[in-house]
Amino acid sequence: MRLLPADERGLRRALELASDAAAFASPNPTVGCVLLRQETTTVLGEGAHFYDNFDHAEIAALKQARAAGHDLHGATAYVTLEPCVHHGRTGPCSDALMAAGIRRCVVATFDPNPLVRGKGLARLSAAGVEVMVLPAETEMAQRARQLNDAFAFAIRHERPFVTLKAALSVDGKIAPAVGQRNERGPYWLTGSAARADVQRLRHASDAILTGIGTVLADDPELTDRTGLPRRRPLLRVVLDPQLRIPLASKLVRSAAAERRKDLFVMCDEESSEEHAAELRDLGVEIHRLPRREGRLDLRVALDVLNERHVRSVLTEAGSALNGSLLRDGLADRVVLYFAEQELGASALPFAEGTSPYLVQQQMSGVERSTFANAMSEDVRGEDVKISGYLHDPWAGM
Repeated sequence: MRLLPADERGLRRALELASDAAAFASPNPTVGCVLLRQETTTVLGEGAHFYDNFDHAEIAALKQARAAGHDLHGATAYVTLEPCVHHGRTGPCSDALMAAGIRRCVVATFDPNPLVRGKGLARLSAAGVEVMVLPAETEMAQRARQLNDAFAFAIRHERPFVTLKAALSVDGKIAPAVGQRNERGPYWLTGSAARADVQRLRHASDAILTGIGTVLADDPELTDRTGLPRRRPLLRVVLDPQLRIPLASKLVRSAAAERRKDLFVMCDEESSEEHAAELRDLGVEIHRLPRREGRLDLRVALDVLNERHVRSVLTEAGSALNGSLLRDGLADRVVLYFAEQELGASALPFAEGTSPYLVQQQMSGVERSTFANAMSEDVRGEDVKISGYLHDPWAGM
């Protein structure tokens, strides 16, 4: 089965719609849909999934087409993800497409949800709808999968997809040694282009995770500063075993001012209840975790976030937390920004127990199901960005 001239146009527009709705769909997948009459290349309807609107992308597109008075019999549906076949908050999209008289359905990629995988397309095909799924190696299939890396991983592994981000000197350090910094606050290694790219990573994430060491050293806010709208605030998560986060920190002060319930501090079971009460009064949510091998149990921490419907976590942390995530196999994707500056042997390492160069070797050895290689390199201003996967979220698909 081959793509017709109108097919690429329809799918590319569906991908644009999905991309624009990316911060509004979680915890559901990001999906775009276009309904097109091929003989006239007329767009009859289009839509994307916005979680708060309930309607899946296909339903949104069907409603738009009907509101405009279009006859959908014989039309083609272009969808970035396989139409669903199960009852959730809405009815099956595959049934809705069939009832509308859709003749063809062109899909960028299968749905990774075991409840759907292949079943939606099978139902359409059984009803006489001509079905086409792009090969996984094609550029548009890759884009569709990248949009839903976190959903694909979380729905199958029941924990959030974790992206470990770090800004590094060329010799693999994250900050000057303690005592060599003049004041409390962030130490900028990378330039404005790399920092803007980090904001885009934050915007695409459900939560951002750091450790108390970073809070005490840098006093960050950890907000999404893209200025782009999103469905729910970026959840700011701090691992703070002994509950040392200061009431005067930017994190706590912003939580108290905004009252968005977006600051979530995880501590151990023996930390101060008095300080916890003070934080709660300021709008901070406290959750107590067990320790494992002397530190907070990261797997339990991620389980807690999964229960809160967090699909994607971006980490911006120090050596200890980076090392723990890598040792425990809980970092799924790594994004490294290298500046040309050298910090020297006494500076803080990237991660306890490993180096960024060993992690790069691990990434280069991962064969991703939609890419020839799991690692990529590009330039962000004066800095170099190297990113790749340690775990393929679409493995076996």
